[in-house]
Amino acid sequence: MAAPVAELRRVCRQAWEPVLAKAPRAVVFLDAASAEALHWGGGGAGELLAAGALAVRALAAEAAGAARVVLVVSGGLRGGAAAAVRGLLGQGGVRHCVLVSGGEAEGGGPAELEETLRRWMGEGGRAEVVLRGPPLLAPVSAELCLLPALTGLLQPLPGPGGPGPAEVGLGALPAELRAAVRALVGDLDALFTALGLREESFAVGALSRVIAAELASYAPARNRRRMATNKASVVFVDRTLDLAGAVGHHGDSLAEKILSVLPKLPGHKTDVMVNMVELTALQTTDETCSIIAPGCLAQPNDPAAKALWESFMNLKQKEAVMEARRHLVEAASRENLPIKMSMGRVTPEQLSSYIQLFKNNLKALENHCGLLQLVLATVQTLKHPQTSKWDNFLAFERLLLQTIGESEMPSVLNQLLPMIKSYNKRTKDDYTCEDFLILLVYMYSVVGEIKSGKELDAAEEEVKKALVKAICDEPEPSPVLRKITGCDLSLNLTSQNATDAVDDIFRCLRDIARARMHMKQFHSIHNPGSNTHQASYKPLLKQVVEEICNPDRPDPVDIEHMSSGLTDLLKTGFSMFMKVNRPHPGDHPLLIIFMVGGVTVSEVKMVKELVATRKPGTQVLVLSSALLTPRSAIESLFAPDRLQPDTDI
Repeated sequence: MAAPVAELRRVCRQAWEPVLAKAPRAVVFLDAASAEALHWGGGGAGELLAAGALAVRALAAEAAGAARVVLVVSGGLRGGAAAAVRGLLGQGGVRHCVLVSGGEAEGGGPAELEETLRRWMGEGGRAEVVLRGPPLLAPVSAELCLLPALTGLLQPLPGPGGPGPAEVGLGALPAELRAAVRALVGDLDALFTALGLREESFAVGALSRVIAAELASYAPARNRRRMATNKASVVFVDRTLDLAGAVGHHGDSLAEKILSVLPKLPGHKTDVMVNMVELTALQTTDETCSIIAPGCLAQPNDPAAKALWESFMNLKQKEAVMEARRHLVEAASRENLPIKMSMGRVTPEQLSSYIQLFKNNLKALENHCGLLQLVLATVQTLKHPQTSKWDNFLAFERLLLQTIGESEMPSVLNQLLPMIKSYNKRTKDDYTCEDFLILLVYMYSVVGEIKSGKELDAAEEEVKKALVKAICDEPEPSPVLRKITGCDLSLNLTSQNATDAVDDIFRCLRDIARARMHMKQFHSIHNPGSNTHQASYKPLLKQVVEEICNPDRPDPVDIEHMSSGLTDLLKTGFSMFMKVNRPHPGDHPLLIIFMVGGVTVSEVKMVKELVATRKPGTQVLVLSSALLTPRSAIESLFAPDRLQPDTDI
């Protein structure tokens, strides 16, 4: 089999073939997840325009003047997507409509769908439905692929006395999460079909077990596994078992910092806006200057920029910054620009001075536009106030690890209390309200099960009061705080809103601490340290991958194999009495890790390095629904719109 990485690029393009074929002389409308997949893996909007599309627009836009449209939805035609399509076609004017969708739709197969579309268009409209093969993927790096349609896929946290993981089945999940699991299973089957895979499914955690069991018993997947020849292990891991990894600052990665501090590209969950003013003659100090279109990180059509982005993902920050300088110097030399090479430490000012050389040379700008966007992203990140705060977070997290080992949770919370300051008492180095939420999630996830009692309740009450006061004193709450409290402006934010939101957050934190209570082998992610060693955080994903790569192949305790039929069940049954080799996740040449609920850049890098050293020769691929930063992680935990029930229609 060709490297799955090379294959994936092909599969990402293949998903767009039906759209490119139908694009000539049509206006193409995309939903947000499709736009993100096109941006990272389909060659961008330029690809559609080159294929003959008249324009590329968001699915929520007006169809003004378009007689022929191609509608691309990332999943099936249901819920919000169906409402948007109906609204668009109902404006009148569209005479020919092609719908490119994946998965099943409510209301039957292609013929019924075409009938529905004709009804929405009105008299004399022509409709065509094309079902896509592989799902729409966003290949963020060589080892990481996201499924943007499923960004809200996150396990509901176990409440006190809630069902144990063994009792959770698909039927026990909320309706919207059930639909997301089914959509994910359909997408994975389509992806594995395109890659010709025959997989064994394994799971760590309750929601992962549901997904792995669904994939194992999904009829089309069982048929595919009979025919396919490329063997792979797919290990699903629940994000909620280790949220410290999602909000921590231990990764020394430039890509992670860029994604965390620069503002998001409008409508995108992953890519960021890079301010391009520095390359123009525009004199402005306005950070949010919107006259100049922003740059971004995804450069699917620029090999040099793509190579530099891989360095940002895989190297330590210092090495990645040196790599940025090297690429820039080489590009300047190739264009005969008067560059003065300097050795030693790379500073943002030095990179800026090199960028200035390209400024008035249009040909050089055009040739190296992708590279310049990535280097500008580096400069803006290194100068960003949040970046200097990153090291403060890291120091504080290390201190927490030490303190958690030595004292009980109430005393740790009491130490935190004086650091919660209202807006007018804070300096630029102090933590904001959402910074505290990040630290609290880190603490509760690392500590694991907590002894509850009056002392803990009292300590939590004090922290809650201080947080409520700080939130109410915000003159302009941040977008994340607005989402968490459900208030658009500080005028609407009452003390009661803030109190309710903070109470919910602390209920959620208690659940986070309980998340690993059913685990036997992966019960702890905290290494308490000793007289000779500092306390440390041991990522759950690292423990899982080490177990998979263990040369002794012990029977994994918490990595459960999901059987797909009678033969597997018999094997499992016999193995209780006889020496039968049970399937092991380290058996196959390809290891696919699916993080359910999002993954971080540091985790992808760690998985890649671990497999390369412990099990050389094994190819590894990380799949997930989202690429997390500390802020996006707390948003997905505490802001209530995880998965909107798709019932708009």
